[in-house]
Amino acid sequence: HCAVWTGMEMIIWGGYSLDYDYQDYYYNTGSRYNPAIDNWTATITTGAPCGREFNSAVWTGTEMIVWGGRSYDGNYIFHNTGGRYNPTTDNWIATSQINAPSSRTYFASVWTGTEMIVWGGYYRDTSSHYLNTGGKYNPVNDNWIALTTTNAPSIRCNHTAVWTGTEMIVWGGWSDTDPLYKQDGGRYNPYSDGWIGISTTGAPLGRCGHSAVWTGDKMIIWAGQVSLSSHENDGGIYDPMTNSWVAMTTINAPSRRRGHTAIWTGTEMIIWGGGS
Repeated sequence: HCAVWTGMEMIIWGGYSLDYDYQDYYYNTGSRYNPAIDNWTATITTGAPCGREFNSAVWTGTEMIVWGGRSYDGNYIFHNTGGRYNPTTDNWIATSQINAPSSRTYFASVWTGTEMIVWGGYYRDTSSHYLNTGGKYNPVNDNWIALTTTNAPSIRCNHTAVWTGTEMIVWGGWSDTDPLYKQDGGRYNPYSDGWIGISTTGAPLGRCGHSAVWTGDKMIIWAGQVSLSSHENDGGIYDPMTNSWVAMTTINAPSRRRGHTAIWTGTEMIIWGGGS
């Protein structure tokens, strides 16, 4: 499922489960949790996107925007639909599909302050497809604009993205092209619609399923899968001002893993969970 923090509440939505009857369930339900009063309030399902997993969610300041993902009806269905949920009115509005990016999952998304940017990902029809395309969604105009692919990173999924205040930085990921595990990335400027490459000198090993946070001036990436049978508990600190990497210590670091969560507190990165 996905989750956002509004400043007062956590909103969770969607997701998947394999129930006791061995049936697949894809949810279009959710709930708002208020930690001040330790209370849950269900989100309305009228007008909500169809149930799905591996979609993205961003918080705009007034709305949660969910987009993309996949569901299953005997075959996987990949989506390029979404919705905007307003917790004040408990109301959903569908996002436009006009000029929207193609259907996908395992992509990355960021909120710029005015737009949601989605990039990369994966879908499958008769074969597997990895993507290096994306789009910018403006909720005020309910409008999509495609991202340039000129100088964009190579096709991939299960990568990370952070927003710096002026750029989206994507890094890592996986695809079926050599190298399988990506050690590179790119910086995308939505104002100029341009990509700049990231140095690989001193970068961590290529990986997917890692985490990334933005500290205010640097990107920290940590852990992830580096081969079909190996995970790591190392990471790196990337400085976009100098286009350079510094390795993180592994002393007292948590055990090797992927698929964990990470947040930035203002002074520290906190990670939790995952698999190995």
